[in-house]
Amino acid sequence: MTGRGMFLTFEGIDGSGKSTQARMLAEHLRLSGHEVVLTREPGGSPGAEEIRRLVLEGDPDRWSAETEILLFTAARRDHLERTIEPALAEGKIVICDRFADSTRMYQGLSRGDLRAIVDQLHQLMIRREPDLTLLIDMDPETGLARAKGRHGGEERFEDFGPDLQRRMRKGFLELAEEFPERFRVIDGNRDMDSVSRDVTQIALQALQQN
Repeated sequence: MTGRGMFLTFEGIDGSGKSTQARMLAEHLRLSGHEVVLTREPGGSPGAEEIRRLVLEGDPDRWSAETEILLFTAARRDHLERTIEPALAEGKIVICDRFADSTRMYQGLSRGDLRAIVDQLHQLMIRREPDLTLLIDMDPETGLARAKGRHGGEERFEDFGPDLQRRMRKGFLELAEEFPERFRVIDGNRDMDSVSRDVTQIALQALQQN
């Protein structure tokens, strides 16, 4: 199928299952005949993947919040130029695991009230919001236990502990109220298939209206 491209993002706290749901949605849409680009942030382009290693690995206090904002914005700009915008221009569906809303939360709120700086940089360098954002809402303690159970090397933000996850959940829900035209909140405290059914239904409705 061809037509207008559509930009969908998944958001949520660590361990919410959003990465799994993004993959499942991409597979479903491909089987339905859509051209889909599944990508992630930070990352999604060679330069942005290099920055990903800088910001997701190492000591929790490796970077100041201000430095992180600059790094994430640089990664997002490269990702936008090299992956997202070319795919949308070709009429493809872009599904992204995290985007600017995560920076608004993790860097904008985690170590100070820096949301205004995040928004200023976004307006200056990115200037794009998703067409649809699927927020997988998850109990913070459950999500953190899942995230730590992965035993991966990218646990820098999980290492900030449960208090950050609680604040991030609250912040994401507030973002959904701030941008109700593009946010849809999905209960992630259920089995994977039930969540996937809701995700697919919402995405297909949005595609029909696109």
